[in-house]
Amino acid sequence: MNVDKVLKFAKGFRGRAKNCKSIARERVDKALQYAYISRKLKKRQFRSLWIQRINASSSQYDMKYSEFIHGCQLANVRLDRKVLSELAVNEPYSFRALTYHVQQVVDSVRGGVAQTIKVLSGSPPVGAGAVAAQMARAKQ
Repeated sequence: MNVDKVLKFAKGFRGRAKNCKSIARERVDKALQYAYISRKLKKRQFRSLWIQRINASSSQYDMKYSEFIHGCQLANVRLDRKVLSELAVNEPYSFRALTYHVQQVVDSVRGGVAQTIKVLSGSPPVGAGAVAAQMARAKQ
């Protein structure tokens, strides 16, 4: 990198790091590394924040975060965690309606699985393909 560019980047650094080219070059390189790493960490930290917000809001309605996300997938809700977090914070009534809808879907799937297990429990043990076929028949 050009000395002028390095010193321009180093503007605002403390001590000789702002005007001594060899020290400034090292500090600027390290600063650029920190900037790169921080851009990656920022995404990770925001995702963590969104998950905490969704978990806090879904627990108000007696749903764990993992159950809520799985239920969203089952209910074909195509909202990402960022949007779900914004709903939870800014639109609590909409989030409550979404949580109730997801809870109904999860309950219906659990009921369907329980019925399938009851049907399959009377049959002899068979291979995985036969089990899938029996489950498909049990759903009909």
